[in-house]
Amino acid sequence: MIKINMFSSADKVAGQGVGSAYKELIDLLKDHFSDEFDVKINDYHASDLSHYHTIDPQFYLSTFSKKRGRKIGYVHFLPETLEGSIKLPEPAKSVFYKYVISFYKRMDQIVVVNPTFIDKLVAHGLDRNKIKYIPNFVSTENFYEKTAEEKADFRKKLGIPADKFVVFGDGQVQERKGVDDFYKLAQTNPDIQFIWAGGFSFGKITDGYDRYKDMIDNAPSNMKFTGIVDRNDLVNYYNICNLFLLPSYDELFPMSVLEAFSCGAPVLLRDLDLYRAIIDGYYQKADGFADMNAFINKANHDRSILDDFKKKSKEASTQYSEENLSKIWYDFYTSQYNIAQQDK
Repeated sequence: MIKINMFSSADKVAGQGVGSAYKELIDLLKDHFSDEFDVKINDYHASDLSHYHTIDPQFYLSTFSKKRGRKIGYVHFLPETLEGSIKLPEPAKSVFYKYVISFYKRMDQIVVVNPTFIDKLVAHGLDRNKIKYIPNFVSTENFYEKTAEEKADFRKKLGIPADKFVVFGDGQVQERKGVDDFYKLAQTNPDIQFIWAGGFSFGKITDGYDRYKDMIDNAPSNMKFTGIVDRNDLVNYYNICNLFLLPSYDELFPMSVLEAFSCGAPVLLRDLDLYRAIIDGYYQKADGFADMNAFINKANHDRSILDDFKKKSKEASTQYSEENLSKIWYDFYTSQYNIAQQDK
């Protein structure tokens, strides 16, 4: 068996896509390859492969040990993608950004969840030949389309009429996620129910914390902030929405979009280059607030136009399914093990 040690603290902070992606991968390996891979979590004994999911300082120090075997780094963010997420004073910000890149350079192999990050990592000084793209995925056992009766029951639980048009968004409450546009859409469309699931995963160091806290406390009656929702409950929100909207200005490969696809929810996204690289053709594009508002109103008055987008979501879900990605991860870890053996 190939010994793989996963180094991660991603599950310690709720409401982060990094934690969701980490959990999906661990479950995949346990379900499909328990006889091929011996997977340990944060274990400092000798291993063939060490896969770093987060960049904790103690993990960085561990990379200097020969016991780590071949070191694999998972890139879920770059310094530039942290802008609009967390607020750090200088010189702390500059020091932290340099640390992030230094961590990635300690790796023997890098995995990115979006191919657009390859050139950016190369620009930061990493070797292109050591970077591989493997997309995120979600399990259809956790995220799936529920029955009409189950959907109706959850709407009733939330006090939402059966015929009310619902727009749902998911993610940390921060500027980068486009929460301002989501909020403004709710103010502009009082006849439509808007729901945002997510909170302040970074607490008070979240960029714009005070302003967003005030928005939550004074939200219009048709705008509901749920706070951080357990992943086991998120499936219900995807199922009761007429439209999933993620108005982010910057993303890698958002788990929330994959979760929405898997539940058959029509998807509306801000038109970003990174989406064109991974999910083009599966969602409705919007250049900004005006486009989002126009499509939401059009869909509200003629809901049949969403039928095609439900089909597209199901197609995307099949492409980024656990079944498809299981072979990719098996081949990846096996090849990394073979390289490690050759280097001995």
